[in-house]
Amino acid sequence: MSPQEPHPSRRIRRTLAVAAALAMAGGVLTACGGSSGKPTLTWYINPDPSQPANFKGPFGQAGIAARCSTSKYTIQVQELPGDATQQRIQLARRLAAGDTGIDLMSLDPVFTGEFANAGFLAPLPDSLQSSLKSVTLPGAVSGATWGGRLAVAPLWANTQLLWYRKSFAQKAGLDMSKPVTWDQIIKAASQNGGTVGVQANKYEGYSVWINALVAGAGGSIIQNAAKGDNATITIDSTAGKQAAAVIDELSHSKAAEGDLSVSNEGTVLGPFATPQGAFQVNWTFIYANYKADKATFNDLGWTRYPETVAGKPSRPPLGGINIGINKATTHRADAYAATRCITSEANQVRYAIETGNMPARTSAYNAPDLRKAYPANLLAAFRSSLQAAAPRPVSPYWSDISSAIQSTWHPPTSVNSSTPQKSASFISDVLKGRKLL
Repeated sequence: MSPQEPHPSRRIRRTLAVAAALAMAGGVLTACGGSSGKPTLTWYINPDPSQPANFKGPFGQAGIAARCSTSKYTIQVQELPGDATQQRIQLARRLAAGDTGIDLMSLDPVFTGEFANAGFLAPLPDSLQSSLKSVTLPGAVSGATWGGRLAVAPLWANTQLLWYRKSFAQKAGLDMSKPVTWDQIIKAASQNGGTVGVQANKYEGYSVWINALVAGAGGSIIQNAAKGDNATITIDSTAGKQAAAVIDELSHSKAAEGDLSVSNEGTVLGPFATPQGAFQVNWTFIYANYKADKATFNDLGWTRYPETVAGKPSRPPLGGINIGINKATTHRADAYAATRCITSEANQVRYAIETGNMPARTSAYNAPDLRKAYPANLLAAFRSSLQAAAPRPVSPYWSDISSAIQSTWHPPTSVNSSTPQKSASFISDVLKGRKLL
């Protein structure tokens, strides 16, 4: 050992000190987004619909990020998996670990309660809450609220309509100017060589359908959701049995698509555009989806979500995306400012025109650009459907409840009048820790 060389222990300490300094410097550089000191906010987004071939520039949420980047900070996006359940898992794991690499996140409304209850979300300032509540559709506000406070900022609100081929409905003799029931469209499709597209894969979309069917019959899956694992389970009811009857009827009819047990929002698009295409329930993006297919687009009709019970107004599904801010972010003030920009009316309108995902703001439906892009009666249908929509229960245990429902209602061909009782029992056992999912 040369007398000039440091003692091993001192060398190790020096090495660690240098490493720590580099790590800190690296952290600062990462946090600041470069030597200029300008922060970079990372926004985790759900996937947007496909970008049109002739579209130029940043699209969808990436476009919003570009427009909301300022001289003070830059917003970059990271895409989450397409499946809502996988989005939740990825976000929850990182947030639970206090990961500061997430500043903003696009969050499905149904996970608001869980994330807020777990302390993952930075509280929105009172001024931001007040301004958002005053301009946002009531259903979207409900889906963004936990503990009486707006926990996340609504970006877009989604609802489902019944989309149909006008020529098929005419051939089947259905008057689509009046409310129609699930029984009517299943029989019309079965008797005329058509299909009914639904979301019945074993995933969150299936829970969305079941919730809408139960709510449309005047019932609910649970009540007193705020009580968490002590919520009252109410799916075993007349409404639950009427919901099960719809799934039983469709799954055993000729109207069921061949891939019913794995069907989702995307798989039903193709069959609808074939000669067998008749009906599908789906979100608002459908209108823009078929623009390139003139034959289907010109034959595309829409109306209110089907009734579970004749004469009882349907309760369409409610979806959308809200913006949550990571409690562990090191850029909270910038994240608040970014959220104001991301959820502005101008961005909601432009996003709706680009992607077909409708605004959460009430006044946006009167925006000239949106009214130019969509027929007035379609915008009116979206808006009235959102007002009548039935959100899934906002519960910190929704993920467990939804998984328990999927386990007991899947595959669709297994559903019968005893299914609601089985699912109620299983949900209770899961919430009380007596059974595992």
